Amino acid sequence: MRAHLVQLDIAWEDRDANFERVRRLLEPVGVEPGDLVALPEMFDSGFSLNTNATADADGRTAAFLAALAADYRCTVQGGRTVRSPNDDLATNQMTCYAPPHTGDGPPTLLADYAKIHPFSFGREPEKFRGGTQVVTYPWSAEDTTLTICPAVCYDLRFPELFRLGLAAGAEVFAIGANWPRPRHAHWRALAIARAIENQGYVLAVNRAGDDPHLSYAGGTIAVDPQGRVIGELGEEEDVLSTPVSPTEIHSWRQAFGAWRDSRLMDGARSGLSDPRA
Repeated sequence: MRAHLVQLDIAWEDRDANFERVRRLLEPVGVEPGDLVALPEMFDSGFSLNTNATADADGRTAAFLAALAADYRCTVQGGRTVRSPNDDLATNQMTCYAPPHTGDGPPTLLADYAKIHPFSFGREPEKFRGGTQVVTYPWSAEDTTLTICPAVCYDLRFPELFRLGLAAGAEVFAIGANWPRPRHAHWRALAIARAIENQGYVLAVNRAGDDPHLSYAGGTIAVDPQGRVIGELGEEEDVLSTPVSPTEIHSWRQAFGAWRDSRLMDGARSGLSDPRA
């Protein structure tokens, strides 16, 4: 199984430009059927509080993600702003599609995760409400399926979210972010920590470039279940392609079962008895 993390220099509040950039970056990568493509938080607009302009009211961003899944016959995860009519607050969502089951069938919506932790330091709660549910979805390739727990940017600072994902059977944690340059060292350290704590892959894709308010250092990173960095980008727009091994997850959890010894997750312990681990 292989994942492609698209570190995009996001055009500010310009969906069409960002759609074109994603396709341009993926074209030379060699995405194969069954792969995973992961895009940053709000990849279609950048981290904007102008939800009147950026909300995916017409569904074009969702349709773009579905089209990628269909065109490449892969699983796709990407961030967008969702706001209901007559609602003052939006949700910062990670939307995930599977490819069609048949050649001419529609892609399957796997998950719509709403970011649980709006970034108060960045005034996000003024325009966004937090989600209430940790979700997972299946990533299937050939005869293998892994369970992914999606997360968004600031969520990375809250280990309990990832532990609940583990309790729900997560083997891979896929994070999309607009994580600013001043706290870049935290981004890297926390991604590695989340992999070690939960003995699963962490695939953390950040944006590159600048917006009208902040600068971003990129640093998209892939970490294996033992906390080893298996791929990492610099500051420029690029795609990180990395293998993901189900055997690596299951063998490490079996050999060193620290995940079984948690005593503070009694309400979710049934999820920790996944027989695949």
